[in-house]
Amino acid sequence: MNGRNFSTGIPGVDFLITFLQGRVQRARSGELDRGASAVEWVIISAVVVAIVGVVAAIINEALEGGAEKVQDCIEGADAGSTC
Repeated sequence: MNGRNFSTGIPGVDFLITFLQGRVQRARSGELDRGASAVEWVIISAVVVAIVGVVAAIINEALEGGAEKVQDCIEGADAGSTC
């Protein structure tokens, strides 16, 4: 089948063989790599979004803890003491 004409005499089988030969040629030419590249970009983007979400949660937790410390300091402050 390597580029040769192949005929079984059955139109459906001939069509299937021709179709599969075309798919194999496209796969070998690298034409299908564009779809794989798009999938890779989606995966990379999802990972970056997840990392940004985790970093944002960590920063939010630290800011809330700092805000609570400041609030406790203000509530318990005396005129002559510091926090």
